[in-house]
Amino acid sequence: MTVLERYEEIRSRMAKAAREAGRSDEATLVAVTKTFAAPDIEPVLAAGHRVFGENRVQEAQGKWPALRAKHDGVELHLIGPLQSNKAADAVALFDVIETVDREKIARALKAEMDRQGRRPRLYVQVNTGLEPQKAGIAPDDTAKFVSLCRDGLGLPIEGLMCIPPADENPGPHFALLRKLARESGVTRLSMGMSGDFETAIGFGATGVRVGSAIFGSR
Repeated sequence: MTVLERYEEIRSRMAKAAREAGRSDEATLVAVTKTFAAPDIEPVLAAGHRVFGENRVQEAQGKWPALRAKHDGVELHLIGPLQSNKAADAVALFDVIETVDREKIARALKAEMDRQGRRPRLYVQVNTGLEPQKAGIAPDDTAKFVSLCRDGLGLPIEGLMCIPPADENPGPHFALLRKLARESGVTRLSMGMSGDFETAIGFGATGVRVGSAIFGSR
C-alpha cells in the first residue's frame, strides 16, 4: 500500500471506531512524521491533511518551515520530551505542545510565551503506568499540577496526554486519563497510537497520534 492508501485506511478505521462508540464527533488525527522526510509527508499534505506530530524540536526545525511555506494551515504538535533549553525553539515552532511533564518545563514555557508573544496550546503528560523510564506527572498529582499550570502560571492547558505501558491492556489507562481530565477540568484527551487508536477512540480520545500505520516502519 502507498502512504496515501494507508492514510485513507486509518481515516476509515477512525470513523468506524467513532460510530461503534456512539460518538457524534471524530477524533483529530495527528499524523506522526518523526524520522520521515518531506517526500514521505507530501502525499498526506496533498490530500488535505494538516495536523502533524514530531518528537524532536531539532528534527522539526529541519523540515517543517519549508513544508509550511508550501502548505497553508499546518498545525504542528510536539509529542516527544521537551528539555528546558529547547523551550524557546518549541514555542516558536509548535502550535501544540503535548508533553508538559514538570514544573521546570511549565515555567520555561511561560517565560518564552511571554517573551515571544506566542501561546501554543498545551497538554499535560500523565505517566498512567508509573513507569520509571517514562516522562509524565503521576496520576495522583495531575489535578494539582494542571491547577498550578493553568491558574498559577496562566498557561493554556487544554488537555492531557498519555502513553500506556507497551505490555499492558491500554483500556484502563485510557479510562484513567479520561477520569483525570474530568477531575482537572480539561476536555481534550491525546491518547492512542498506531496499535491502539481504535480503543482510545472508544474511551473518548479527542486526538490520536498515528505514525507507522500511515508512513510505514522506521
